[in-house]
Amino acid sequence: MDIKDKDFYKQAYLLSLFTIFYNIIEGVVSMLLGYQDETLTLFGFGADSFIEVISGIGIAIMILRIKQNPDSPKSGFEINALKITGTGFYLLSAGLLFGIVLNLINGHKPETTFWGVIISLVSIAVMVWLMMAKKRVGHQLNSSPIIADGNCTKICVYMSVVLLVSSLIYEFTGFAYADVIGSAGLIWFSVSEGNEAFEKAKGNGCACDHCETIK
Repeated sequence: MDIKDKDFYKQAYLLSLFTIFYNIIEGVVSMLLGYQDETLTLFGFGADSFIEVISGIGIAIMILRIKQNPDSPKSGFEINALKITGTGFYLLSAGLLFGIVLNLINGHKPETTFWGVIISLVSIAVMVWLMMAKKRVGHQLNSSPIIADGNCTKICVYMSVVLLVSSLIYEFTGFAYADVIGSAGLIWFSVSEGNEAFEKAKGNGCACDHCETIK
């Protein structure tokens, strides 16, 4: 391996570490503010961030593995991380569905969704940057797993957009069901991510709808 490739693998690894620590911070802030403002979508968004931390740890281990041998199979740690990630997304979906039912029964509305707007805008900017940076490094290394990781970051962008739209609608119109609809959107993407995690654990390629062929 030449020095240039070593530098790119280092960049890929640092990006994976950044993803982990960013999601920890985002998860803590989102869940605290979501609980404080009684916003189910923001709270669920924060819970998703912690599940992404587990996924990010698996990605970091994957990068170290393919740095040593690009053609090596997934390690037991990576497979277990994927299974835990998938289970976490399914549990999150069930929890959000339970919260939606309770909110509908009680006619509950958030205190405010201001912080949902702010956090989602920051998240969109960070996730788009991460997606592009990971794909760039992946192409430099001609590594389909790293490119796939970058492409799958799109789902994080979509979830941030769901949070942004639902938060804006409620903040400016007071539409009672905006938070419920936003939470339903998170369920959709959480189930999708859960399915992808288990497909990856089975070794079915990158298992991501947004994967692309290396050119």
